[in-house]
Amino acid sequence: MIENIPLSYILIVSTLMFFIGIFGFLTRRNLITILMSVELILNSVNINFVAVNRYLFPDNMHGHFFTIFIIAIAASEAAVAIAIILNIYRKFLNINVENVSDMKH
Repeated sequence: MIENIPLSYILIVSTLMFFIGIFGFLTRRNLITILMSVELILNSVNINFVAVNRYLFPDNMHGHFFTIFIIAIAASEAAVAIAIILNIYRKFLNINVENVSDMKH
C-alpha cells in the first residue's frame, strides 16, 4: 500500500506535523500540551525515518530500528515528564509555564 503513495506526500505530512509541534511548543503555556507537542515532533521524525528507509532501502530495516529506539526514548521521557508535572501540580496547584518565577523560590 505504501508503494502507491509518493514519498513527497509522506514528507509533506511529516513536515506539517513537525511544524504543528513546534508551534504548539512555542505558543502553549500548559506543561501537558508542551509535552504533547514534543511527542508530535518525535512522531514526525519517526515517519521520516520509516518512509525514507522504505523508499531508499526497502530490504533494510535500519529506519525501523531507529524508530523503535525513538519510541522507547519518548516513552521514558513522557513518564519522567508526567511525574515531574504531577509533583509541580501537587506543590503549586498550577502547571502553567508563566508561573516559573514563583517556582524558583
